Amino acid sequence: MSRVLPRPAVGVLQAPPSPGARMVGRVIHPWAWWSWAIGTGIAVSLAHNPLLLVLLIAAVTFVVLQRRTTAPWARSLGLYFVLAGIIIAVRLVFQVLIGGLREGTVVFTLPELTLPSWAAGIRVGGPVTIEGLVYTVFDAGRLAGLIICIGAANALANPKRALRSVPPAFHQIATSLVIAITVAPQLVESVLRVRRARRLRGGIRKGIGGLVSIIVPVLEDAVDRSLALAAGMESRGFGRTRAGRRLGVLDAAALVGAMILLVFGMFALLGLPSDSLRWALPVLFAGLVLGVVAVWRSGRYLAVTRYRPDPWQAPDSLVAVCGLAAAALAVWLVNSEPAMTMAAYPLVWPRLTPLMVLTAVVAALPGVATPRPPQDA
Repeated sequence: MSRVLPRPAVGVLQAPPSPGARMVGRVIHPWAWWSWAIGTGIAVSLAHNPLLLVLLIAAVTFVVLQRRTTAPWARSLGLYFVLAGIIIAVRLVFQVLIGGLREGTVVFTLPELTLPSWAAGIRVGGPVTIEGLVYTVFDAGRLAGLIICIGAANALANPKRALRSVPPAFHQIATSLVIAITVAPQLVESVLRVRRARRLRGGIRKGIGGLVSIIVPVLEDAVDRSLALAAGMESRGFGRTRAGRRLGVLDAAALVGAMILLVFGMFALLGLPSDSLRWALPVLFAGLVLGVVAVWRSGRYLAVTRYRPDPWQAPDSLVAVCGLAAAALAVWLVNSEPAMTMAAYPLVWPRLTPLMVLTAVVAALPGVATPRPPQDA
């Protein structure tokens, strides 16, 4: 007869420092930044007003510039801006070629192609209007803003610390991702090491031939160093677990149900008309609650050792609350403020209300209300 083990305590290899010692020059918890980025991303996705969209993107950029560290990933926000610009450019190209909005002030006219009968309703070419171009830029700007919010989270949150702070139920995935993340830095170090060794031996080759000749040694060295890291983590007990029971059918069903509710809730929130908010938000909230409960139940009988766990303190709660408050304000404004939407035709100058400005201010608050990170974080 099987016996269910009691819930073991989580092993801590090193106690965290006192709260007062971390307030000056401390790093915000990575999942606090992700909570803020997700909340701000929800506000961006609901911002059909271009002025509010620009303010939210400016708030996200301000927070990143004020609270990023000198780590390599902290300089990645510019790449996400480039990706956002590419998204807007691609949407503009499709609007010019096969855009649906052709009413308004004509800028220029393209030759219109005659399509077969099975492609009825699709127009290639024709007049290109200012209204269509402006509306396309603002509509694609919401997707570009979401990309920038994700880039802000990646620039502010240390990926290794974020993976180290996942729930115990996800410890195996987190450990694998930590090992995988170290491969990229090891590749750079391996390239320098192999080239230095070849230069000492006088075997430097330039061009494609030289690049091909170092690929195999570089990959072999990088993989060996990553495996050595994994072996060192295993020998020191990093992520060691002691399971009392396997994942039950009820827990697995709860996880699957939470994923279905979250996916359907996000689809309804972002892709369906605004009238669907009445039931999309309850479905999304139910998915979040069910997901939290399922993850907690899955890791209830699992003990995972943690090395220097990151404390969750008042600044971390402030960052997470700012993101959630920005999302809540945007949801409330969508249902109560007509200025949140901009008509495509006729094109008018959008209106900005004080509550919209407050939403952007709340999103930018972590840039001034949190302690500065240490420069060597």
